[in-house]
Amino acid sequence: MPRFEACLVDAYDTIVTCDFSVLRNELSALAGISPDTWRDEYARIGDSVTDGRISRGEAFTRILRASGREPRRDQELLLANARLFDDAIPFLQGLRDRGVTIAIVSNCTENTRPLLVTYGVDALADTLVLSCEVRSAKPAAEIFRCALDRLGVAAEAAIFVDDQASYCAGSVAAGIRAVQIVRGELDGQVPVPGTMVVRSLPEVEALFGE
Repeated sequence: MPRFEACLVDAYDTIVTCDFSVLRNELSALAGISPDTWRDEYARIGDSVTDGRISRGEAFTRILRASGREPRRDQELLLANARLFDDAIPFLQGLRDRGVTIAIVSNCTENTRPLLVTYGVDALADTLVLSCEVRSAKPAAEIFRCALDRLGVAAEAAIFVDDQASYCAGSVAAGIRAVQIVRGELDGQVPVPGTMVVRSLPEVEALFGE
């Protein structure tokens, strides 16, 4: 039995990479507004979309009220511009082979579940804990507790892996060991004291032992 029984895994920039600037530019073009206007308007209500208070479609309606147009291609564009990192599926499969339970814990909108289903991530995870569905977002403790409760494990029996230092800090505050994955540069982020920094997912899998 491994020392750690569960792994809480972030989605974007941890197992999935996506150029969101492409989505923003294409959606704004469909709406007939500038990318800067789209970004500024979305920033005003983005938190409400992330934690599920309003849907992505509702957000688009608010942004585009003046133009009278509502794009419907966000899911298609997300699938076209997102891909799994090469080590993602082997990592998730390796954890399952070790008997480790897995929760995908993501700050996201409702189009993320179909994306994870399309790439087979849902089949390898025990649960998907998505902020838009559970009405809580990282780094709040509630989303971590939700993941632990669904997996039926205590905080000290889990590891959380994410690319964002602030989300790792939220995990540590919730009593969960955090690992920050940095695939490129830190970009000014300062790792949380006591947080392990890795460059790839196999380094995380190694923490679970044989």
